[in-house]
Amino acid sequence: MSTKQQKTALIIGATGMIGNYLLNKLLESPDYSKVIVFTKRTIDLNHPKLEEHIIDFENIQTYQNLIQGDVFFCTIGTTIKKAGSQEAFKKVDYEYPSQFAEIAKANKVNHFIIVSSIGADPKSNNFYLKTKGEIETKLQSLHFDSLSIVRPSLLLGERKEFRFGEKIAIFILPKLSFLLFGSLKKYRPVKAEKVAQAMVSIASKDIKGFNIYESDKIEESLK
Repeated sequence: MSTKQQKTALIIGATGMIGNYLLNKLLESPDYSKVIVFTKRTIDLNHPKLEEHIIDFENIQTYQNLIQGDVFFCTIGTTIKKAGSQEAFKKVDYEYPSQFAEIAKANKVNHFIIVSSIGADPKSNNFYLKTKGEIETKLQSLHFDSLSIVRPSLLLGERKEFRFGEKIAIFILPKLSFLLFGSLKKYRPVKAEKVAQAMVSIASKDIKGFNIYESDKIEESLK
């Protein structure tokens, strides 16, 4: 009887809301023998599977020999307000994932999974959604064996930073979810922990090609 070969996971964005859940689920998963994290600051966690690299994101190319594995999980992201400018926002949400993806592809990483956003569109008039669409288009151009785009709607969970508008939406929208059905189901709020679990589930299925998972499909991927 053959045993399933364990994989190596790579993550950027492990200190964020989804990334933190994802990291812990990957460490708990028997499918992975190693979880490599690239971060600006230590995540202060000890685990026999964890390999942490505190890096300079302005010089990603210097770490290309470390970007070796089977599945690359990208949960990195910010907001224009937190970044301070559109340029700074694009650096985090487009340039960093793009550079890591190019190296991962060159190093024969088979599967790239990224958290994008509902409404992502490179032709959007909204800068946030336009940037999300642009990184999706960039990743498609790299032709990974498997590319999974996860597009959650409003995320439910505890963030480290306070977002007033988001707090109001989190209070109101879950109460209205029953109105969102059919083609509108993808706009239902989704728990950050479920998004992380869906990413692990998607990676375990070894689905080839390009696939998009919006909030309704995120729920379905866990069944």
